Amino acid sequence: MARPFAESFYHSRAWERCRLGFMRSKHWTCERCGAPATVAHHKVHLSPKNINNPNVTLSWDNLMAVCTDCHAELHRKNQTMKFDANGDPIPPR
Repeated sequence: MARPFAESFYHSRAWERCRLGFMRSKHWTCERCGAPATVAHHKVHLSPKNINNPNVTLSWDNLMAVCTDCHAELHRKNQTMKFDANGDPIPPR
């Protein structure tokens, strides 16, 4: 589920076209495990600071085709990280 600041982006025509083209280019195959992919994952996570930067939001270089299980795993790894109010990671002490 998208965070509130990103809701309108994920419903935009630009994102829908970008996602569809990217996923087709990856043959709807997970780049981690080879299962059917359903998610275009942003490698650099979206934040309020970069949500309007198409070099982050719409760049195929920042996307990875993944299945739902691998997407959950990618985000589980980030659960140990803390984020500030802007969505930026807080470095560990």
